[in-house]
Amino acid sequence: MEQIEFLDKKVFKGLEKLNDGFEGESVPFFSESDFEIVLERAEYFGIGIYGIEPWLDGELYDVITHENLKKKATDPQWYKKAFQTFKSRQPGLLYSATYKVSPKLLARDI
Repeated sequence: MEQIEFLDKKVFKGLEKLNDGFEGESVPFFSESDFEIVLERAEYFGIGIYGIEPWLDGELYDVITHENLKKKATDPQWYKKAFQTFKSRQPGLLYSATYKVSPKLLARDI
């Protein structure tokens, strides 16, 4: 299974992608409530998140990466903290992220 297929079937399943063309169709964007579910599922599967990019009115609002917080990409502490920071600073953001699904997880038939 390829990474994007895994993400679509296991992580993004049942969630509404809010792409409107400002970053292309290959990068899925989610509402705050749906992105919270994405993060919960990423933690469950042990998926790495390299960076979180919130967007406001079609413009990049900010970026926080695991390196900014000196944590491993698979450590849910960093992305939960980053998400809470964005939520408290600006309501109504759309969220995208850069993910890494391990080859071991892709090889499993979940």
